Amino acid sequence: MNSSASPSKAPTQSNPKLAITMVFLCTILGAAAQILMKQGSQAPHAEGVLGMLMAIFSNRDLFIGYALYGISTVLLTIAFKFGELSMLYPVIALSYVWVTTLSIYLYGEQLNVYKVLGLLSVMAGVGVIGLGMRRNA
Repeated sequence: MNSSASPSKAPTQSNPKLAITMVFLCTILGAAAQILMKQGSQAPHAEGVLGMLMAIFSNRDLFIGYALYGISTVLLTIAFKFGELSMLYPVIALSYVWVTTLSIYLYGEQLNVYKVLGLLSVMAGVGVIGLGMRRNA
């Protein structure tokens, strides 16, 4: 056995546009999941682990929220097959933008200068990474 040989990697087909589209969809699904879990958490439920499990399966909003997270996770895993992890994973930060925006409209949460600066930083960071992806393509 040759000790200098590296383990072979299975070839993957690169399709960055498909991967980015899938990850972007994951951010929307993840944001919807978080909003639904917030909504579902407002309903009273039993104490303890068993009570929480019962709440997940008996509360429509919680159940759909967790299901959307599951779907998002599967799509994210598939997207990783077609793109570079270092380019794709930071796009998930857009979920913060969607959740904050939805929280303002649905729950009347307030924006302040720090939230605005944070959201702008996230969007700028994702934009810079996107520019890096175009240069490598």
